Amino acid sequence: MAQEAGTIPSIATDAVLAKSEKVETAVVKGYDFNQGVDFNKLLDSYATCGFQAMSLAKGIDEVNRMLDWSLAEEPVAEDEDDEYKDPEKRKKIRTKIWLSFTSNMISCGVRESIRFLAQHQMVQVMITTAGGIEEDIIKCMAPWHVGDFATDGLSLRRKGINRTGNLYVPNDNYCLFEDWFGPLVNKMHDEQENDKIVWTPSMMIHRMGKEIDNEESFCYWAYKNNIPVFSPAITDGSIGDMLYFHSYKRPGFVLDIVGDIRKVNDEAVKARKTGAVVLGGGLVKHHCMNANLMRNGVDFVVYINTGQEFDGSDSGARPDEAVSWGKIRCDANPVKIYAEASLVFPLIVAKTFAERKDRNEWHPDGRIFNKSYTESESNKEKQKLLGVQSGS
Repeated sequence: MAQEAGTIPSIATDAVLAKSEKVETAVVKGYDFNQGVDFNKLLDSYATCGFQAMSLAKGIDEVNRMLDWSLAEEPVAEDEDDEYKDPEKRKKIRTKIWLSFTSNMISCGVRESIRFLAQHQMVQVMITTAGGIEEDIIKCMAPWHVGDFATDGLSLRRKGINRTGNLYVPNDNYCLFEDWFGPLVNKMHDEQENDKIVWTPSMMIHRMGKEIDNEESFCYWAYKNNIPVFSPAITDGSIGDMLYFHSYKRPGFVLDIVGDIRKVNDEAVKARKTGAVVLGGGLVKHHCMNANLMRNGVDFVVYINTGQEFDGSDSGARPDEAVSWGKIRCDANPVKIYAEASLVFPLIVAKTFAERKDRNEWHPDGRIFNKSYTESESNKEKQKLLGVQSGS
């Protein structure tokens, strides 16, 4: 049938002008710089900005939720231990927070954010790679330098300079580490033989934090505040090189990884509530989440990485995959932020841990603070906008 002149085909109008149902979610809106520059309000505006800005806002909210929880929010079970029936005691039982991070976070300036969290006892378990330990120690002796991603590798090699992304590391830095670490391993070997000490990687890291005795080091503060630092692949780096050389000079030094898998899993099993912030992927992500499998999953979690799931890697897996394994609880509200962590993690620290400390809501034991966040109407509204359910 011929179409009448001046009449729009109905198939086109039906396709293009389809009627919408009413949308109940928040309106997309960014920050208005006509108000001046207010960084707190700018970050708050991310909640309605969309894309990864909104993921960052959800991540900030999730960290605040793990900080806000206390056992006082839970009903007292009939079989509860007598000591935990006291309301005041229940207020002091907080979320056990795990911080996992790859070594590049220590290579770059995120080290200072991590050191801040350890210094003020704001996290209770830490997991990193060998590089995360040794670079923290080395930076107490000599600095890393700003470089360029495009610098030619051969020319750097000839100058004795190593490149990590756009950072430069003089090879002499590692020589300083060898001079420091070699005698320490000998001392630990003596204690193994004379005092029958069975060293685990976390015990060795604890000792390294004690021996470096430098307040710029997160290992030092972890030692000072008795925060366990786990590194199951402790030999994957300069530490491994030094242990390799030591094994020829003086065979017989032992590191017990079984002792640490018992300890890290018990950290999860014995916790009333756990929260995890995971920077990067690979070993540090899996080790943290697998430990929490032992308690049927972590309660609060924020992933920050650039990994994608199409290759089936654990690094790129979205939180829902961890739910299928029992590593994240079914009623959790996990967040994945698709971003490079040096961009966003300091912002998260600023809007959560550091903000509470600045408001004097953080006590020296690192576990007790006021609950102004969840009790404020503005933040309840923010949770609603983010699609986050209150409570745990």
